[in-house]
Amino acid sequence: MISFYPGPSRVHDELSDWTKSAHKKGILSMNHRSTEFIALSKKTIKLLKNKLNIPNDYSVFFTSSATECWEVIAQSLIKNKSIHIHNGAFGEKWFDYTHRLKPEAESISFQFEKELNPKELTFNDGEIICLTQNETSNGTQVSNKIITAIKKNNPDRFIAVDATSSMAGIVLDFPSADLWFASVQKCFGLPAGLAIMICSPKVIRRMEEIGEKSHYNSLSLMKEMMDKWQTPYTPNVLGIYLLRCSARKMDNISRVDRTITKRQKDWASFFKNSKDLQLLIKNPDVQSRTVITVKGSPNLIGVVKAGAKKKGMLLGEGYGNLKKDTFRIANFPAIRKKEIKKLMEFLKTYR
Repeated sequence: MISFYPGPSRVHDELSDWTKSAHKKGILSMNHRSTEFIALSKKTIKLLKNKLNIPNDYSVFFTSSATECWEVIAQSLIKNKSIHIHNGAFGEKWFDYTHRLKPEAESISFQFEKELNPKELTFNDGEIICLTQNETSNGTQVSNKIITAIKKNNPDRFIAVDATSSMAGIVLDFPSADLWFASVQKCFGLPAGLAIMICSPKVIRRMEEIGEKSHYNSLSLMKEMMDKWQTPYTPNVLGIYLLRCSARKMDNISRVDRTITKRQKDWASFFKNSKDLQLLIKNPDVQSRTVITVKGSPNLIGVVKAGAKKKGMLLGEGYGNLKKDTFRIANFPAIRKKEIKKLMEFLKTYR
């Protein structure tokens, strides 16, 4: 089965070989306080910084999921209020989760065909502005240019960005925000169970100022251990090893970005003149490059998904209130060109 589900999605073809190698090398029973783990952690982070163009002075941490990153941010970096700007289900979930921990959290929603206007997003209160760079539920994105402008207009705030379904797929301008995070089951082409959180020196200073140490995943404890290339709790060592393998295989992100962008344009062209199946997002300025959301009648959507599955291709379900009349196509690096061609040939029947 070829998975076009936008997470967990198709994994790299080499995954079975990498896992066998991990077993042979003793990775599966590696002590996370050992010199071998320290070497693995250090090498993985070095590769990620090199391949993704992460600034050298930014810190990289391992977590279990992007959802855990929401919790770490709320616990360790927000004293009172965060501001959540969102246009879809996952951005809203981030707000809802934070609101349970920090009741003063503020929600600002916008329409998914609208491009954010940074001039309208200047704040006099709130400590952290939270953005979802790539909204997996509807297939929209916020550009690097807009994130940069929001940061420029709010120099006294921190900018935190959920890039779960875009990191390792497109170029992200890491200096344009203070904190980024993503799970590995999307553009990294790996199984679920691991995420990375990337923090600027400004975030580290903020963490030190607050000094929160009440939880197993308090950022201050994570930083204390990562200074030794370790984690405060037993991590997903296999996941970190697989992440290192994936990072070694990866081209520099600028080259990956060109491939993903071309594929997204091919998909946009494919559906441009279709009568029955169309892109949900019409505005090219806000279309995601890594998640393609297709709209049709509920009956047709059901027929297409079932037909694709019979042909050995798994399409992503629509999400939330878009469940019945959309499906989603992952445009992730691990998906092969011939697999995209096969799906396009199948979908031609329904256009």
